[in-house]
Amino acid sequence: MKNYGIILASGIGSRYSSDIPKQFIKIAGKTVLEHTVEVFEKATGIDEIILVVTPDYRYIVENILLKNNYKKIKKLLNGGATRKESSYIAISSIEDSEANVIIHDCARPFLTQKIIEDCIQALKKYDAIDVAIPSADTIIKVKDNVIEKIPNRAELMRGQTPQCFKLSLIKKAHELSKDDNNFTDDCGLIVKYNLSKVFVVEGSGENIKITYPEDIFMADRLFQIRSSLYPESECLTGIKDKVIVIFGGTSGIGECIYNLGKKLKAKVFAASTRTGCDITSYSSISNFLENVYKKTGKIDYVINSAGILRIGKLLDREIDDVRKDIEINYIGSINVAKASIPYLQETKGGILLFASSSYTRGRALYSTYSSTKAGIVNLAQALAEELSNDKIRVNVINPERTATPMRSKAFGKEPEGSLLAPEKVAEASLKTLLSDLTGQVIDVRREV
Repeated sequence: MKNYGIILASGIGSRYSSDIPKQFIKIAGKTVLEHTVEVFEKATGIDEIILVVTPDYRYIVENILLKNNYKKIKKLLNGGATRKESSYIAISSIEDSEANVIIHDCARPFLTQKIIEDCIQALKKYDAIDVAIPSADTIIKVKDNVIEKIPNRAELMRGQTPQCFKLSLIKKAHELSKDDNNFTDDCGLIVKYNLSKVFVVEGSGENIKITYPEDIFMADRLFQIRSSLYPESECLTGIKDKVIVIFGGTSGIGECIYNLGKKLKAKVFAASTRTGCDITSYSSISNFLENVYKKTGKIDYVINSAGILRIGKLLDREIDDVRKDIEINYIGSINVAKASIPYLQETKGGILLFASSSYTRGRALYSTYSSTKAGIVNLAQALAEELSNDKIRVNVINPERTATPMRSKAFGKEPEGSLLAPEKVAEASLKTLLSDLTGQVIDVRREV
């Protein structure tokens, strides 16, 4: 029996108050629609995807499909005036006598593979499935701003999607309710007409629905958190024969990346002031990249791990000293990124920049260092969007305190075992380059 994923992306987002529907807003380098489709594309249990869209914005979806290599989308349907009508259009397009349908709101891009798999497994026993989570808040029933009733919280859950059904059951529910549009989801039809028990699969607190503009800010942060651990599943053997240029590659983390790349038989080139390449000079970077390209005929990945860490109150530091921090830690990354783009357009490659755990909050004595690292995160997120059509991925590695010569010079001797090994950061860096992540901050932490 086939499993059909139905993605409802036909809303106009009246509560979102934007010039375009929320499914086309970009987060972490991709539209909400792309993020949601990719979840279903990667789900091993989903056989085909049916995408239901707003007719007025169908051209945007078609352009998205043209630039992405989706394999499972078999139907692109114009939706109806209501969610219920759009759902009915989708299930009516399925010609199988029986199937499993997994109906999901496009505005929930944080759906997990586990939830999809749990739903598919539950459909082996039940004909109707809802996804919900317990309510952490007390729910009150109000009339005219006065509490009428406080239901028992233990009996209440917050509904999410997907909602999943046997095809014959949900078709029957829609046929019985043709003249009744007072529904916001498909499970409500099953309950009203008492057609089947609806089993509840546990959802996730992260499986939020983007409804209001402020939800985008929360969603953006969630993408960062969900990508905080580098993709363990990536196989490093894929790095063989890739051409990697590492600025800051003769010391610390950059040197470890260089050594690991060489060990894995990549073609790795290290640049630093020791090799005569000045990270603050755009022409110096351009010349180095040009020479690599002449030798290899391509460049797959470019990394900038170069940085400087100096402390002091801003008032007490010389302005030329502060300017040097900014030129190395921030302008250097801009130089690397800009000079790399023409080469990476050919290979659909990736750029990897480096932040620090101090980027999330400025620290006294580290004002320029923290602020430049915050700037790198914003730079990478913006570039990920700018370069999405070129298929160039841009990410940031954010290692915790790492045992490098730069840190040793700044802090002296520290307790054994208190610092992250740079080799672990190198492994995370290469795995991130091989992944399809873009616009993400990848946290690398010690194992405790």
